[in-house]
Amino acid sequence: MSRVGKYPVKLPSGVDVHVAEQVLTAKGKLGSLSLSFSNDVTVTVDKGEVAVQPANDSKRARVLWGTTRALVSNLVVGVSAGFSVGLEINGVGYRAAVNGKVLNLQLGYSHDIDFPIPDDVKIVCEKPTSITVSGADKQRVGAVAAKIRSFRGPEPYKGKGVKYANETIRRKEGKKK
Repeated sequence: MSRVGKYPVKLPSGVDVHVAEQVLTAKGKLGSLSLSFSNDVTVTVDKGEVAVQPANDSKRARVLWGTTRALVSNLVVGVSAGFSVGLEINGVGYRAAVNGKVLNLQLGYSHDIDFPIPDDVKIVCEKPTSITVSGADKQRVGAVAAKIRSFRGPEPYKGKGVKYANETIRRKEGKKK
């Protein structure tokens, strides 16, 4: 039995959820998101809650039960509060700036990296060494943050590079004489 799937998702005020055939649509102050789910699970909306149940006793239905409930929860939180990921830049001369719809990164290469900002994601640089990626879709926000981090991942000797704000880098001792 799923430990996650058996709990219903509570809908905050200002969020409307509709289920039509195998598609769930959530609308809130941050936009509208939709999720197409398998016919191995049934999704019902009533009394300000979204409940997910397996349609049958197959292993696939039990597997998708908790997954679908987690995806529905991410949709509801995304359209009401949104998600954000913080990135930090460490290194001499490493910095970032937002110029219109482009994130300009200077990461120690011979050239600047211009990353076009997707329409469904918002990127803000409070300081030249910190980046905040935010949006309604949790998967999209995480994918954009991972792409930015991949331009210069943190290295273990001095910690230079782009890292997540809550990430700790395991440091190595340098070469000894």
